[in-house]
Amino acid sequence: MSDLSASKDPAEAPSEGASATSPWLSLRKLGARLSDWFSIQTTTLKVMLVAVAILIPLTAGYSLVVMQRQAAVAAQVKAMAGQSGAQTMWTLNEQLPVVFGTGSVLGFLEQNPVERITVIYKPLMWNVSERIVLIESGGKQYAYYPSDMETKIFADKAVHATWGGKMEFIPRSELTLASLNMLEKLDERFAGARPQSEKDGWKAGVSGVLSAALTIGLLGFLVFHLKGQFKTLRFIEPGQVHGSIEDLVGMDDIKSEVRQIKDQYERRAEYAEYGINKPFNVMFSGPAGTGKTKLASYLAKELGLPILFHSAANLETGYVAGGSNTLSRILAIAKRRKRCIVFLDEAQDLFMKRGGHRKFDDDTQNMLLAILDGVRTKTDTEIIWIVASNFNSESMAMDEAMLRRFQMKVDFRMPNKEERLLIIEHYLAQRADKVAADLDLRHMVEITEGRSPADLETIVDQAGITAVQAGGLIDAETLMQAAERVLVGNVNGNTTKERERDRRIIAIHEWGHFLVDFELERKRAGGDWEKLQAEMKTIKISLKANPRNNALGFVFHKQGNNLLKTKADIEHDVRVLLGGMANEELFFGEEGTTNGAHNDITRVTKLLHHAVAEMGMYRKTRLNFGALSDSGNRTVDEETRTIMEMQSERLYCETKAALARQKPLTEHLAGKLMEQGEMSLKEALYEIRSFEAACFSFDSRVGLNGTAGNAQPAPDAAA
Repeated sequence: MSDLSASKDPAEAPSEGASATSPWLSLRKLGARLSDWFSIQTTTLKVMLVAVAILIPLTAGYSLVVMQRQAAVAAQVKAMAGQSGAQTMWTLNEQLPVVFGTGSVLGFLEQNPVERITVIYKPLMWNVSERIVLIESGGKQYAYYPSDMETKIFADKAVHATWGGKMEFIPRSELTLASLNMLEKLDERFAGARPQSEKDGWKAGVSGVLSAALTIGLLGFLVFHLKGQFKTLRFIEPGQVHGSIEDLVGMDDIKSEVRQIKDQYERRAEYAEYGINKPFNVMFSGPAGTGKTKLASYLAKELGLPILFHSAANLETGYVAGGSNTLSRILAIAKRRKRCIVFLDEAQDLFMKRGGHRKFDDDTQNMLLAILDGVRTKTDTEIIWIVASNFNSESMAMDEAMLRRFQMKVDFRMPNKEERLLIIEHYLAQRADKVAADLDLRHMVEITEGRSPADLETIVDQAGITAVQAGGLIDAETLMQAAERVLVGNVNGNTTKERERDRRIIAIHEWGHFLVDFELERKRAGGDWEKLQAEMKTIKISLKANPRNNALGFVFHKQGNNLLKTKADIEHDVRVLLGGMANEELFFGEEGTTNGAHNDITRVTKLLHHAVAEMGMYRKTRLNFGALSDSGNRTVDEETRTIMEMQSERLYCETKAALARQKPLTEHLAGKLMEQGEMSLKEALYEIRSFEAACFSFDSRVGLNGTAGNAQPAPDAAA
């Protein structure tokens, strides 16, 4: 049994009873994120950050000490000021000469008679005071500039000394101009003898400002960097993952693969006894929206491991070694966590063969190859690397060295019919009280053939939005509207609403596509109209514009359920695509054809190229010349071009001939479509049956059927 559960990081695995929103838990998460971020920085940046972190308390402490010392001096001045008489405040005897005192202030006071003591002060740096003491004795004023220590003793003795009552305090700002001139001369004399507290005043200010600036700068730097780092390099804890693996409805084969990964990780010691000790490198591949990211997060939750999500598209910075440096930072974070999952999404480019034109592409791949290598330490083997991509090995060549790095591969697929039903029911069950009763989902399952679980979830969500706006429940109609919105796009009828000519051309064009497909499906159904309605791919024919593919009209159809296409299937697809342009030529002549068939012609060209150049159809030899070009450059040789043109011309003529036989029916359907704007398959089949029944009745009356007027319509034309 693995020791995974026995030795979890206490900072990463909060107790079950702890509240998810507790301040202590939030503080621990922030600390873990800061630690992750710090571990991926360069050595130079780490040293700088540590130095700044040390300077902040040092400068703040120095500023605090100086300010406390200055506050003590200010208190002393205030205490002395309280002993002076109010009647003598704000006066200075300008008649007596001023001389520089010798010795100390206290010594002079003890040895000489004192008539008056004047203290001239000036506030410095918030609470510190600069003071000059003038002692009036024997018809002179003796000037002193006491030190900090001397000021303290001076203040203490003034309380009990006989000369304490003769002290007066005068603010420097209140002095006359003559007195100020005199004090400026005293300042020059005492410039080198200022008390230390006054000398340190500016130091305290600068130190405080520096400490504040460093603090704000460091916080700003961290916030700026952490914002960017946490968007891409941030672990999600298991408790933050919502849902479980059981929420992924269907696809039991894929979930069983993931359970095997879980079992192998939890019992890796037992597997190692059988020689299975490779690193846990897992490759998820498959179409977008099939649940690769969700499955990785659920695996992390079941294993109790933090998971880091990162898009491989963000690895490339456009600079040499940009991607490899990012991978190095990811590896550093993962190693610090010891047991974790790293999930790289959208990694198609990392699987492509190396040797491209850009060196930094190869650097990134080489770095990933080194990380995923089998030669790793015991700690590294506890890191699960999951690399997910939409890589298609049929159309893209994979790097063999990269492929060998993955011991486990999980191939995702689109859900089948039963799974689509379960998925839709699962999402509807989450809002069961807002869903109409006895909702038949069979038609919805049919039209979503080939769609991913993400598409199905989006359809149900869009149906909910439509139901909210309409103030009703989610029913078959809202689901159908949502499916059209998601699968076709947002359509509008204003583009061609007032353009009668364009509407007619579009109607003729769209019915050309429909009738070519209808003719073949009708033969296959053998006259069974219910079977025909069930088998036809068309869901709706519309004259509304579709901005998604820049079309002025569209045919909404479901995906085919045949995984393999025969030569006949490919030719039928080509005929259906050519039906729109062929019908335009029948009604408006060759010069009346429009550029509305541009998308159809492009798809026909690709289909024929696939058939001729890649499958070897219409050739004596079955060769794929497209496989000879690794660069993907589809240069068509002369022989392939000739065969493609011949087959295109043949299929176009056959399509045109088939539509010519149905020209009256096309005219009738086009008129109905222009009246209604759009028609469902059921409405289209009803119009066809009604038109054929009316034609049969008319032919019978005039004897064109070789019978009398009481002839009955054909069974498959009955209304």
